[in-house]
Amino acid sequence: MKISTKGRYGLTIMMELASKFGEGPTSLKSIAEKNQLSEHYLEQLIAPLRNAGLVKSIRGAYGGYILSREASEITAGDIIRVLEGPISPVDFTEEDDPAKRDLWLRIRDGIAEVLDSTTLENLISFEEHGAKENYMFYI
Repeated sequence: MKISTKGRYGLTIMMELASKFGEGPTSLKSIAEKNQLSEHYLEQLIAPLRNAGLVKSIRGAYGGYILSREASEITAGDIIRVLEGPISPVDFTEEDDPAKRDLWLRIRDGIAEVLDSTTLENLISFEEHGAKENYMFYI
């Protein structure tokens, strides 16, 4: 399964909103500038997220978007399903070999488990473990 730019940029929008949760609305323009993305494209992505009840829009001069609930209550799976559709690595039919069908189901369930167990809070508080330290050697 390959996540398109819709899913990747949608996660970017939601992570930016999560990082500013409680600080008031964030404009798509500021998200676009910070991440070097097209504001017009982000406008197309925010509509389904709003329709799904994941974000709220605030009108006015200092308007923008806010998360509709806390970052710990919104999963990557919620966002990907809204923007990409159902999670399925392949389209399989009932005629498929039972062994292959079982494989596709296990792959689908594994992907869903990772997406559904990862919240926006997890994503914005991520710290890379085992990051290599930069050593300076003097001769």
